[in-house]
Amino acid sequence: MTPYPSPWSDPATETEPGAPYSGPPPTMPHRPAPGWPPPTPYGTAWPQPWPPAPARPQRPAQVIAAAVLALVQAAGVALASAYLRLLGAVFSTAADEPGFPADAAALAAEAGVLAVVQLLSVVVLVVAGVLALTSRRPLARWALGAACALQLALAGYWMARLLGAFGSASGLLPFVVLCAAAAPAVALGLSVGRPARAWFGGDPARGTSPHR
Repeated sequence: MTPYPSPWSDPATETEPGAPYSGPPPTMPHRPAPGWPPPTPYGTAWPQPWPPAPARPQRPAQVIAAAVLALVQAAGVALASAYLRLLGAVFSTAADEPGFPADAAALAAEAGVLAVVQLLSVVVLVVAGVLALTSRRPLARWALGAACALQLALAGYWMARLLGAFGSASGLLPFVVLCAAAAPAVALGLSVGRPARAWFGGDPARGTSPHR
């Protein structure tokens, strides 16, 4: 008598019960091929088949601060240039009016020229700030330094012009000029510092190149 009923027997015919089910047949445990994977010390990771990617150099904080100060200075000078242009238009319109200074026409021409020069300096500041934030070429550092030096030259001109025109009575206006010259002075100092020179000049010890 077979332990299991025949699959061809009549299902309506009673048969003796077969042997109790004892589970699936035993299987052999999986064993890796000898010699693989190679043994490693406990707690260490498997070595990578490729070298790790080199760390990307970070832009120094001094360079970022100098670029941001240049962009902030550009916004302030643009606003001052618009006000100066408006002031020159007022002087030009009222040059022949009674009670106005005799040199109103000369003041209007001077204001117009200064407004154009300052707007050009705004363009230089923006270009220099963007280059300092996006490039490592030495040209970016030189452009940033030149833009800040131009701002200091304009501040010196305004200081001399205001003191010559109003003397000691214009105590507030020279203070405003000094405040306006603070940002480019700090940015110029940062752009000629050692971190900025190393960043824009490349670091041979780390294998970096400034041509980016």
